[in-house]
Amino acid sequence: MKENQKRHTTRIRNLVISLVLTALILSVSTYAWFIGMRTVSVDEFSVEIASTKELELSLNGQTWADTVTINQTNFSDVSYEENTNWWTGSPEPRYDEEGDLITPAEGEHRGLIPMSSIGTIDQTASRLVLYEKSSLTTSAGGYRIMASRAENEGDTEAPGYVAFDLFIKNHTGADYIEELDKLNEESIYLSVDSGVSVASHGVLNTGIENSVRVAFAQIGRVEGTTETVTDITGITCDDVEGKVTGICERPAVIWEPNDTQHVSGAIGWYNTACKARTSTTEFSGPCSPIEDGTYYPTYAIGAPIGSEKAVDVYDGPAYNGFGVNVTPRDGEFNENGLLYEYPTFTDTMKVMEGMQRPEFMSLAPNSITKVRIYIFIEGQDIDNYDFAAIGKAISVKFGFTKQRFEPSDFDYSGPLPTTTTTQP
Repeated sequence: MKENQKRHTTRIRNLVISLVLTALILSVSTYAWFIGMRTVSVDEFSVEIASTKELELSLNGQTWADTVTINQTNFSDVSYEENTNWWTGSPEPRYDEEGDLITPAEGEHRGLIPMSSIGTIDQTASRLVLYEKSSLTTSAGGYRIMASRAENEGDTEAPGYVAFDLFIKNHTGADYIEELDKLNEESIYLSVDSGVSVASHGVLNTGIENSVRVAFAQIGRVEGTTETVTDITGITCDDVEGKVTGICERPAVIWEPNDTQHVSGAIGWYNTACKARTSTTEFSGPCSPIEDGTYYPTYAIGAPIGSEKAVDVYDGPAYNGFGVNVTPRDGEFNENGLLYEYPTFTDTMKVMEGMQRPEFMSLAPNSITKVRIYIFIEGQDIDNYDFAAIGKAISVKFGFTKQRFEPSDFDYSGPLPTTTTTQP
């Protein structure tokens, strides 16, 4: 155990790019995906992003630095003009005469609402496609769900999640390769210190932290020597010959923290509500059991769901055994399936060692890439149950590194490199 902790500390020292998000998330209602539209209010959400000389970072496409910071109060100021950064549906925080943050009124959204996504990027709007519950009622085997797309096809995102643009300038290599080809790109890994947990003033053992997702949608890139700000901030999914390479055909990478952690409340809720399904109308007997310490897939929503489809939230081979409504993980998403066993990037993958450690995403050499980052609660996660919101507060942090190996992976015992970052 001590050796693992030492290795984790070493990896942190060698971050090429680290992003730390601290989210203090307070519940304003206790309604879950199953019963209503749970809203989790974002009271404070700060993002600190640091890198070494190989990567420079920007929130406005103009000011580049080793470290940048974005939070609820400054996200408009530090971003570029006409940005569409989104702080859970409230474009601007409001303050009273004493300077205190005004609590949102009923019906005003500044919080996280359960959503669902399989990482598809709308190439017209250059946004992540998310689905939200439009209706839900109890069924003989759990809960029958109807879902529609969150309305973010226009000028703004939809209420219920956080979204912002990050520009990453990669100095590696002298030549910019315009064609989109992963074989010409270099691997980026998720740092082992990335994680989601209950914040110090939250309530433990409710599981609110276990259904959070962070999606990284690469929108497009330009040559790293580009200096015209509007050419950088104006990157969309569209290819512009000789200038912009669109990347939206790639699904967003969705990170699933705490993939093997399941609190007793979530397990008990599932065992009570879920019944095995043998046909559209027949439910009988218990579902497959779940236990803490084991990974279970998320059958995320990939298309609008109408009442005629008779989709249950527990549909899937791992739960009620009914696979008719599910596109399997190793298949191409089929809208007849509606639910998709999307291959998220999990914490289990994050801590794999040596050559077993998988790539998180890749960046082209000598490029500036626009990455739109989304933070949301996955409503189809098995850990999203009625009482999870009692946890009230979570802390989220994540980081990137180009380093695949740790010194212990190849028995290295020499001096370790050091990095220097400039704090804002």
